[in-house]
Amino acid sequence: MYKVGVTGGIGSGKSTVCELLKACGAAVYDSDSRAKHLMATDESLREQLIAAFGEGCYNAEGLDRAYLAQRVFGDKEALERLNSIVHPAVRADFREWAEAQRASYVVLESAILFEAGFENEVDTTLAVLAPLSERVKRTMERDGADRESVMRRIEHQMSDEELHSRAKRTIVNLRRDYLESDIEQLHKMFIYESQR
Repeated sequence: MYKVGVTGGIGSGKSTVCELLKACGAAVYDSDSRAKHLMATDESLREQLIAAFGEGCYNAEGLDRAYLAQRVFGDKEALERLNSIVHPAVRADFREWAEAQRASYVVLESAILFEAGFENEVDTTLAVLAPLSERVKRTMERDGADRESVMRRIEHQMSDEELHSRAKRTIVNLRRDYLESDIEQLHKMFIYESQR
């Protein structure tokens, strides 16, 4: 199974790119939502998280994301510990999921594709880039957030320059009509590469 890793910073439009690839016929794995699902439902993961961060990780409703976020926010070691627990589970889940797909190729959508080492799980990588002003505007509209908090989130992510240098391909997401024609070309390219 041919695998494509898609990444991009907040507000770049990577989810839109993945939606368009899905509409073309690709199968898409959203690593963020799968990680949340696994943390909420996987018993082994639950035990590891409680051992590392305490009983407060879970409450009567399930995973207490606010508690966990508070435990790791601003603490590099705690965040690394969380990632060392969650990333292997997501990696194993993706492999199992990809094996079961019947599409021409699969897409692994991940905001932290390179940071998590997920680029080693795919055959090619695509970074979705957009001008900073556009990213800020989109995120403010989508999340109802103020400019300052959006900028703080962007500062904690890999820069577009680094994404551009690390990804095998990049796409600039300015307008949806441009994007759609670019995605059609990429889809054809991925199909071609999957058949080689």
